[in-house]
Amino acid sequence: MIRVHVEAERNLRSVVEDNRKIEQVGQCMVERLKLPIGIENFAEVRKSGFYFVDKTKLIEELLTQWGQANLFTRPQRFGKTLNMSMLRYFFEIGTDKSLFDGLYICGNKKLCEEYMGRFPVVTISLKGVNATDYENAKAQLIRVINREARRLQFLEDSERLRTSDLKQFDRLLDSSMDMATLTDSLRKLTELLEKHFHKLPAIPYEIEAVI
Repeated sequence: MIRVHVEAERNLRSVVEDNRKIEQVGQCMVERLKLPIGIENFAEVRKSGFYFVDKTKLIEELLTQWGQANLFTRPQRFGKTLNMSMLRYFFEIGTDKSLFDGLYICGNKKLCEEYMGRFPVVTISLKGVNATDYENAKAQLIRVINREARRLQFLEDSERLRTSDLKQFDRLLDSSMDMATLTDSLRKLTELLEKHFHKLPAIPYEIEAVI
């Protein structure tokens, strides 16, 4: 009789333990984050619950060991585009600061107060520029500049820009811009932003291949 009770108790404990393990596995499955396959926008990764390897220490390193220009050489599929997007969202005026909640960089409160959301940003990626001849490469570069100019189209309403400035900005929106405008486009965008905000812009940009 004692043996029956002992065996029953063991079986009961085994069932309870199995149920506990099943519950833990279920919780892990619920809490498991999605992999951001093909997603290169930092805000989308953070807001949509995707898995994110915290690389915000890069921001701290940039600001404490800074140079006027910084070069990051990495292989393809190494997260360069996502890192450039992260830099944009950190520095750009009007950014959603909650995107960085819980990440390494938020532990450096002094740095965040001084730099987060404090600068205009021009962000350019040449990742998609892939042409076999000059004319197609030029057309693709123009589309890249057009896209960034559209993102900064609030400049058209700026009271700090002159009529001549606005005409120059309109040329950056033109899909048939001439070579002189294209060559000078980044400098012109930064000048217009500096006039509007009275701050020198940050320029994260990515080159995937030599053109």
